[in-house]
Amino acid sequence: MTSPTPTPVQRVPVVIVGAGPAGLTIGNILRAASVDCVVLETESREFIEQRPRAGFIEEWAVRALRERGLADRLVERAQAHSECEFRTGGERHRFRYAELTGDRHFVYPQPLLVTDLVREYADVRGGDIRFGVRDVALHGIDGDRPSVLYTDPVTGERRRIDCEIIAGCDGARGVTRTYVTPDQGTVARYDYGVGWLALLAEAPPSSDCVVFGVSPRGFAAHMARSPQVTRYYLEVAPGEDPENWPHERVWSELHARLAVNGAPPLTEGPLIEKRVLDMHSYVVEPMTYGRLFLAGDSAHLVAPIAAKGMNLALHDALLLADGLIAYYGTGDGSALRGYSAACLARVWEYQEFSRWFAELLHGPSSGEPFRAGSAGARLRRILGSPAAAAAFADSYIGRNIVG
Repeated sequence: MTSPTPTPVQRVPVVIVGAGPAGLTIGNILRAASVDCVVLETESREFIEQRPRAGFIEEWAVRALRERGLADRLVERAQAHSECEFRTGGERHRFRYAELTGDRHFVYPQPLLVTDLVREYADVRGGDIRFGVRDVALHGIDGDRPSVLYTDPVTGERRRIDCEIIAGCDGARGVTRTYVTPDQGTVARYDYGVGWLALLAEAPPSSDCVVFGVSPRGFAAHMARSPQVTRYYLEVAPGEDPENWPHERVWSELHARLAVNGAPPLTEGPLIEKRVLDMHSYVVEPMTYGRLFLAGDSAHLVAPIAAKGMNLALHDALLLADGLIAYYGTGDGSALRGYSAACLARVWEYQEFSRWFAELLHGPSSGEPFRAGSAGARLRRILGSPAAAAAFADSYIGRNIVG
């Protein structure tokens, strides 16, 4: 027995599932081009504007957002970083990548970017965004008339939106990626075999740049988030219980892994976030199925080893939005047909670099002499060879990447 047709039924050209950086960027660009769309988000506006996430945006992405009028507050408020520091063997080594590439990183936590994009889409440009929706389901994505069904959080009513294109931007745990089944594509996975204890400390940054601590004790990192808050990472066993790391143990280990000659001591403070991330990655290929186009973590997850995740999401969003504008503006569907291939070129470049960089960071603590020796050789080559330094800098900042 079939269920009754949900009411009411609405029709728009594009439905965007997920209000993260990818979905909101697409929505804003479409809105500016007068392409009608609806954004559906399972969480509340307050939640997505406060959810802790990555904070480094590469300069090419900032330029692209700025060209579309989406980076005014980012450029005004973000710190710009032009170098990073490696600490190993009791010594510190500055790596000035901006001198080699001309590009910088911008420190701007994802919740701030999401807040800006929501405000621009909903409050300034009058875009349609629906928060707290439940039971999102896709239908007809392999035909010409797909639709998205969801439950209204206020009335409990089942609603349907008919459309032409669905942009799946709801992340690793979202529903849209589940529609790419094994007979329609592949999911390539990689497990790094380590965990990172992710920490947010209510403490001013203790360095003016990102710090990578590489030692047999385990990897550690320092990353500024704001003048009052600092992100730290500690390498731990995968699946480690964060409750095994009380305040005193965390700071003791951070001091041990990041202390080097000539560096200022770490400024301690209360830990306001503490969770373990098991380092793994995946890539869905292709990133399209029929009328469904995946973007961001719905299509690929890159471990936060080189801070690439949000940048890949923005790259997807920019390509998909421009392809949709061409399709609805002139009927040119070539960019949509080439969307998956264009995205995956950069995705695989970033995945490969993250895996290469992970071995540099984790090799010394692996307990395997060969891996430790190889990791040391990689770091010495970056620090001692101009050609190796230039290649590393290009990958680190995302310059000259195919796609």
